[in-house]
Amino acid sequence: MLVSRPPVEQPNPAQTSSQANQPSLKDKLAQKRKAARFRKEITNFSTYSLFFAILVGAPLGLIGGIKVAGGAVVAILCLAFSFKYPRQALWGFLIYVPFGGTITYAIGNSPLLQLAKDGLYLPALFGVVQYCKRERLPIFIPKGLMPTLGILVSFCVLTLLFVNGYQEIFGKPNEKPFAMGILGIKVLIGYLPLIVCAYYLLHKKKDLLLLMRLTTVLVIICCALGFVQYFMLLTGICEGTRSAVGEDLFKATLGARCFVGGSLLYSPQQGVIRLPGTFVAPWQWGWFLIASSFLVFPSAFNDPKPYWRIAGLVGLGGIFVMAVVSGQRIALALVPTSIALLLVFTGQVTNLKRFLPIAVGLGVVLGGAAMQNPATVQERINSFVSRWNASPPYAFILDQLNWALKDRALLGHGLGRATNAARALGNTELVETYYPKLIYEIGPFGTLAFLAMVTVLTYLTFKAYRSVRDRNLRAYGSALWLFVLFISYNTYYYPLDVDPVAVYYWFYAGVILKLPEIDRLARLEPDPDEEPPPDKKGKKGKKRKQKKQKNKKKR
Repeated sequence: MLVSRPPVEQPNPAQTSSQANQPSLKDKLAQKRKAARFRKEITNFSTYSLFFAILVGAPLGLIGGIKVAGGAVVAILCLAFSFKYPRQALWGFLIYVPFGGTITYAIGNSPLLQLAKDGLYLPALFGVVQYCKRERLPIFIPKGLMPTLGILVSFCVLTLLFVNGYQEIFGKPNEKPFAMGILGIKVLIGYLPLIVCAYYLLHKKKDLLLLMRLTTVLVIICCALGFVQYFMLLTGICEGTRSAVGEDLFKATLGARCFVGGSLLYSPQQGVIRLPGTFVAPWQWGWFLIASSFLVFPSAFNDPKPYWRIAGLVGLGGIFVMAVVSGQRIALALVPTSIALLLVFTGQVTNLKRFLPIAVGLGVVLGGAAMQNPATVQERINSFVSRWNASPPYAFILDQLNWALKDRALLGHGLGRATNAARALGNTELVETYYPKLIYEIGPFGTLAFLAMVTVLTYLTFKAYRSVRDRNLRAYGSALWLFVLFISYNTYYYPLDVDPVAVYYWFYAGVILKLPEIDRLARLEPDPDEEPPPDKKGKKGKKRKQKKQKNKKKR
């Protein structure tokens, strides 16, 4: 009599892989010991840092008061922790940038507070350099940018020595042209090392998703604060510039500051509104909205989690609404244009499953806002049309270009001579277009060197994102690259000189350059934001397998 053996059940590959990925008891104990050491280390470091900060801040408080003492303690603690933990400092730097103007004017309008973000950026950069030296990693990324960057730096040094140096010796006694030149170089390429910082900040796909989600959250918070500012002005809680007289009715002033941000203009009886949002000045807020349309768009369409796609939709809706109510003509023109270009360029128009729900949701939000405030929308459109008819942007740019070239100064008039941040060090010219400003400061050849450098950067970032195989990662890269392309050749106003574009441009260029490595690692390791794939045979296959096992047992 033959005895049938019970069937040997084959292990489920998904369960086997999940069991293999679970840490052993030894690994768990090692992780606990590591966490305990970290807690002890950060406790000791915090204690020593706080003691030293109080030791320095107490005498300063006796001289300058409680605000000076508190500012000194906070500054020392931030510097200490930034040097100790550069990676976290870089994240803190990105969070601080959109709120820097609000914090500056909430505490007190001090020049040191306007440089507070560099207290996070410079230690983070120092930590990245030390990390590269320790791990023997390349510091200069991308290497293809080095020749044009070297030429640009050479022209800057020549201008600093022969133009700013000459002005330092033979110029006006109450000016500091050489210090102005140093500040001019810092404004021009001071944040370029953020390319390297971004490259080493991101390691895996989850880091990229964290960055883009953090950006979306920051944009939503800033738009919400900006809307509260508008509501307080609309309801009369803040006076704005309603009671001003003469020319002050048409000038943004710090005295009219409301809730967040800095200088604002709110004279509805004259039909002029310029809100700063969370930034120092209204036009910086406008460029923040323009830049955010490129940075939030990928989350709305390509995030693997549906609720983060909804958050991206909310962010885009907030950007649209604030572009209308803030009175920023440049944002009102470029935000819809940017979104339309992104839809076509990234191919989302053809992806009806994702495009239609987001388009319908965005249309409902914007349509409802427009129906409730038709007078506001019409006023903004009329303001934009009248401004265009009075001074078309292309004519304005050509006029400034002709003005900058008329002197034929080969090395320019000196670094910092057309930079607003340097006006405390000497007389500066107000040049409201970027490349004419560079011509005025470093001459036509220096400007061509800068243009060559950003052209090479645009090509290298294009080459990097086009090499990505993952469809979602490539969509992230295409949106960010379109932002880099637009800012590289934009000459209307000077967003590359100030926050936030001066930070976002260089940082997200580094993000694009990192995408091929992120894509390579994503193919080797499973995506943490995606559920494990189901069994190929599915539920029907499992039922069929169970029936076979039952038939064997009966036999």
